[in-house]
Amino acid sequence: MKCSNNNNNNSVAGIGGIADRCCTGQSGCDWDGTLRNVVTEPIYVQKVYDAVLFNLQGLKTAPDTVFEPNLGCGTNIIRIADIRCRKFFNPDNINDDCNLKINPNTQLSGGQFVKKEDGCDYKVIGPDGTLSEKLVFADTQFCDEEELGTPVFGTQNIEITGCVEVEIDLVVSPCNSDNESIITLTAVVEIAPKCNPLVLTNFFEICVPSVQDTAFLPRFTEFCNLSCIVRLATNSIQRDFTLDPRTGELSINLIISLCVSCEKKIVVPVQLCVLSTGFVQLSPEQASICPTFPRLFPRQIDENSVGGAGGGCRPRSTSLDD
Repeated sequence: MKCSNNNNNNSVAGIGGIADRCCTGQSGCDWDGTLRNVVTEPIYVQKVYDAVLFNLQGLKTAPDTVFEPNLGCGTNIIRIADIRCRKFFNPDNINDDCNLKINPNTQLSGGQFVKKEDGCDYKVIGPDGTLSEKLVFADTQFCDEEELGTPVFGTQNIEITGCVEVEIDLVVSPCNSDNESIITLTAVVEIAPKCNPLVLTNFFEICVPSVQDTAFLPRFTEFCNLSCIVRLATNSIQRDFTLDPRTGELSINLIISLCVSCEKKIVVPVQLCVLSTGFVQLSPEQASICPTFPRLFPRQIDENSVGGAGGGCRPRSTSLDD
């Protein structure tokens, strides 16, 4: 990892000018630009057989949203410098009800999800390392004879619960001075409670490969992401701002746009031959007193690898007389 040394002189509230606030990563993959070290490697992965992408939109009104901290007495609001929105997430509790969550619920027609004896969908581990894939079964006999995939139709209900964080930068000045300054106020806005989620619905068609001519049933996976855009309800400070002159509490009428992208995939396990420049090798960053360190991954042992013949296992015999 390398950190950025980009200094921003246009700072707000004194937070600019701090070095190494952002970083870049290193993949450990280096290539000299020639093909001399390129070899074929077999890998066992999941192939995307078909995929569909949806962009959905939703609106949430948030009248009289209270922002913190309170403004000082006699503070004049001159204008809005910026207003922004982001997903709320509590890293100390992944099950926090305030965490913004997207729960896609899909029903199939022309096929079905494979279930366990208790009636629950049977899930397998996906590339994200969690139980995020469902096995799909459909009558694919007709399309198998045509050497084509079988269409399956689905209904998607996306349930959105939790909260978003809204920040607003205000240009203000004290009542007895012309000096302007920028202050940032924040608020947590609930999109929908867990018991009554916000639901977005759409329909789709996806292609399923054969369930007979394969050692593995096709798998269905779906994942979504959400961004939010916030604005004043009527785009007017006079109409949308309410400032309590006694306490300095500011409440604002807001409209929050929810922008959701969801992708659904049919994946199947496959073996692929890929071109590779070798195993990843990261360079250690810390100096130490140990002369050597253990390996994290084994050496390549196939016959085409450098040093593979001397350090590999004895080849499997192809004859019982050997």
